[in-house]
Amino acid sequence: MATPAPVTLVVGDEELLADRAVSSVVAAVRADDPGAEVHDLVGGKVETGELIGLASPSLFGERSVIVIRSAQDLTKDVIAEVVKYAAHPAEDAVLVLAHPGGVKGKALVDGVKKAGADVVTVSKLTKPAERLDFIKGEIKRAGRSISPAAAQALLDAVGSDLRELAAACSQLAFDTEGKSIDEAAVARYHRGRAEVSGFTIADLAIEGRLGEALEQLRWALATGVAPVLIVSALAGGLRSLAKVGGAPRNLRGGQLASHVGMPPWKIDRVKRQLSGWGQDGISRAMQAVAVADEQVKGAGTDPAYALERAVQIIVASRTGR
Repeated sequence: MATPAPVTLVVGDEELLADRAVSSVVAAVRADDPGAEVHDLVGGKVETGELIGLASPSLFGERSVIVIRSAQDLTKDVIAEVVKYAAHPAEDAVLVLAHPGGVKGKALVDGVKKAGADVVTVSKLTKPAERLDFIKGEIKRAGRSISPAAAQALLDAVGSDLRELAAACSQLAFDTEGKSIDEAAVARYHRGRAEVSGFTIADLAIEGRLGEALEQLRWALATGVAPVLIVSALAGGLRSLAKVGGAPRNLRGGQLASHVGMPPWKIDRVKRQLSGWGQDGISRAMQAVAVADEQVKGAGTDPAYALERAVQIIVASRTGR
């Protein structure tokens, strides 16, 4: 694993790929120094002087990794501080900045590029051929291969969301045998998806419709929808709530769509779903989904129970019960 640069700028609005780029830098530092301390910050909450304080040498000589997500939300003073730091970074610290691109915070992007930061670009995959290549790459990462027909069938069954596709690829690679995954394997794992999807279950849970959510969950599992896809949909729905709920209130229309990375129709739906939700409730719900994710990926023995429990906690978090 290559030694990470003192400063890395991850630019792009493809959330999954950006998260992976950030994680790869953190993993590289920890491969070299398992005791490295990671500070994971959100742009809008970083205060002046905080970066310098975190980058200061440790009394115990440990390295540190400072991750600043949503870097477009940094204040003007903090941007100036970050740009100045990028020109002369600390020896025992690694800084990772995640910026979605666009005009907001462009001074940060231009400044750290000029200072010599390592730049990783993660663009949206907008073409079917790009998503098919993504599927093939995911399967290859798992040490397997997939036929062109199977890759197309998987894309047709799951849709274009990269997190859903990544989860589906992981599930197929884990649960099927042989060197190559064929169309029949995809059909076995995704039959019934047209009838009910993880997105349907997520919407029902987020809207507080517990009985309907559990009914659709049981039907999805009975008809072969992979548990990992349902977990991914639940997490995606809650992330959407957090993004729209946490966006600056003065943003409207196209500005809001650009800020949160969603089309206007989806923002309208999420705004309706936000009724009854607060930041603490969203946090509790996301923690429950994280637990369910671990359970369905092998830490537990009953994926159905783990998913039902997650749905129940989501609904209870919304209402405050």
